[in-house]
This record gives sequence, C-alpha cells and structure tokens, in this order.
Amino acid sequence: MSASKKARILKHLKSGKSLTAMQALKLFGCARLAARIGELKEEGHNIITKMIKIKGDYVGRYTLIKEQKV
Repeated sequence: MSASKKARILKHLKSGKSLTAMQALKLFGCARLAARIGELKEEGHNIITKMIKIKGDYVGRYTLIKEQKV
C-alpha cells in the first residue's frame, strides 16, 4: 500500500468527510480501506466506524473524531 494513498485517506477524513470502502475505491484506488483505517488507528487517529445500510447491505462508514481543545 502506497503511503500516499493512506495520506490521501487521512486528508479526506481530516476535511470532515466520512468514507466507505466503495468511496475509497473510487477516489483513491484503495481496495482494503479497513486495513488502512486500522493502520491509521494504530498511529493514534481517533476514527469511528458506523454501520450503515446501502441497498440492503450493511457497510462501514469511517469518520475521524477531531480532538476537543481544553
């Protein structure tokens, strides 16, 4: 996996947008979004997964939770 794809995924999430596997494939050519999300989580990024129903199937939608400043 190219680090640039992971960086582009993170940039997308940091912009406040969510991401599904189908979107990641279309936007970034990333066929293994869950693996990239796992790597980003290991790096300390707070990403949540919400299961949503699309055309009768449930898919994960990933969203980055921004840290709140105290």
